[in-house]
Amino acid sequence: VPGEDFAALDAQAIESHRAGDWRGLIAGGRRLLASANTPAERARALNRLSGGHDGLGRYSKSLECLREALSLTPLTPQLELMLRVNLVGAHYALWHVIEARATARELVDRFEMRPPNGRVERVAQAFSLMYRGHCARRAITTCTEDAHRNANEACADLERAGTLFSALAREFGDDSYGGVANTCRGALLEVHCTLGLLDPLDAVSTITEALGGVEDPLLAPPGDWLESYGWWCIFGCNVAVRHLDDPHFHRAMAIFTNKAIEIADRLGNWSLRERAFSLEQMRRERLEKSTGFEAEWILDEEDVRTIAGTMGRFPSFRETGWRILADARIVEKV
Repeated sequence: VPGEDFAALDAQAIESHRAGDWRGLIAGGRRLLASANTPAERARALNRLSGGHDGLGRYSKSLECLREALSLTPLTPQLELMLRVNLVGAHYALWHVIEARATARELVDRFEMRPPNGRVERVAQAFSLMYRGHCARRAITTCTEDAHRNANEACADLERAGTLFSALAREFGDDSYGGVANTCRGALLEVHCTLGLLDPLDAVSTITEALGGVEDPLLAPPGDWLESYGWWCIFGCNVAVRHLDDPHFHRAMAIFTNKAIEIADRLGNWSLRERAFSLEQMRRERLEKSTGFEAEWILDEEDVRTIAGTMGRFPSFRETGWRILADARIVEKV
């Protein structure tokens, strides 16, 4: 509604974000847009809208909001920084690794020239390093000829990001930063295997042991710590795909994809779902190739909706999604 108090609406939107009320955040973002009187207010409203879409896994819509916000002028340096960090996250979620890596590198270089000042800039630096490190980690698979160089870059960035997030968690008493630091630690297990610094079976054992703390994700509080263990599952799958032979490969993959899907369902996390479904399909295809045994997917209507939802959110997943659905046996939920 035009004329509503922008600051009060923004405070409500922040509360929606903290509560994980993504639809409420989108509604709040739209009200903010209607009340915005300056380019900076409009950009802030678009950032809130982007956060709501991100929470629902609508990463393409999130990216659109951020691009529009960054096209506005003038913006305060702090707001522009926040938007750019979120832009990296949206590109990364959509597997736009080149775009995410380039933008993250710009931000990291900015802080190399002038150290961060204050909490917002320190958080931005930590996220920029984390995303650049994760992009290098993902490039281990996509650019096999440069795997060692990418693994070294990932190792340096993820170690530094984890240290920065741990310091932020201690200083500001915000445990969500600790959860992000834990995700960095899990990613380093994958990277260390690529560099020959860690035996892959030891990495799988470490991850399996750590998952004992989230045996039943429904009983674990939602948030960054639970999500971090979902990503540990994905990192464990990547270790198995690159380094393990049967039967160790199938045992690790089955444990990790199953747990990742449980955690993704608890959190409503579409990025985790995309990775878990893709890796589980890879496991089944490898099983069929090596043994001739065709392990069909058994899906109920809710599973089909979830896979279709993942296909809608991730263009890169669509081909895999169609293969899953084409071979699946659909059953009624009891």
